[in-house]
Amino acid sequence: MTTAASDDDGVIPVTELTYTEASRELDAIVGFFEQREVDVDQLVVRLERATAIVDELDRRVRKTRAQVEELVPRLEAVNRDVADDTEADEADEVDDEEEVDDESDVLDDDSDELGEDDVIGDLSASADAEGDEQALF
Repeated sequence: MTTAASDDDGVIPVTELTYTEASRELDAIVGFFEQREVDVDQLVVRLERATAIVDELDRRVRKTRAQVEELVPRLEAVNRDVADDTEADEADEVDDEEEVDDESDVLDDDSDELGEDDVIGDLSASADAEGDEQALF
């Protein structure tokens, strides 16, 4: 199978292979070497190809590792920022709830000062005072 991307031998350059394709080809070459009778004419060709594949896969792994090492701290920083924002939002919600509780306490305090019995007692006292005034006249 010869493609435009292949070199003169009809073999696709290692850099053009996906990681999976390169791994499978490497496995096939290892299988070739594990045979009892190895074709001596193919030995060097396949060994060179295996070496090229191993070098390319190693280069890709090192590049990916470097990218991960660069991205992980950035991801951790984003997660810290999100956590900090969440904690701040939760603190604001707690403050808001405390303000509502404080307002309720004020209302409760007012109702305690002027309970229902107190209002009725005040009205009765007023009526009695007016009645007493009327009786005096």
